Amino acid sequence: MQDATEPQRCTKCHRVLRRPSPDGYGPKCRAKVRKAPVDLADYQAHQVASARELIEDGGIVPLRSVVFLVVSTDGTEIHRTAPTGCNCKVGLKGTRCYHQLAARMLLAA
Repeated sequence: MQDATEPQRCTKCHRVLRRPSPDGYGPKCRAKVRKAPVDLADYQAHQVASARELIEDGGIVPLRSVVFLVVSTDGTEIHRTAPTGCNCKVGLKGTRCYHQLAARMLLAA
């Protein structure tokens, strides 16, 4: 948790944010994430919408260079995900999940 005197910084570029941000990104970095060139052909429309919502809600946090912690849809579980795999129920079956897509979007930005 941040100290009350310490300003909030962008998760991506670490610049000081003028306004509090629920997703942890500044306006320029958020725009880059939205416009990131990611191949969406393997994903369904609801997965793309869920990945974007996950990013905007701040439900995905970088853990290591390509590993992220993500919150489940109902908010009761935390999963580890990467662009190539996830430990959620769908990811463990070998199917691509929206957590992986959100990780791809963040890394592409």
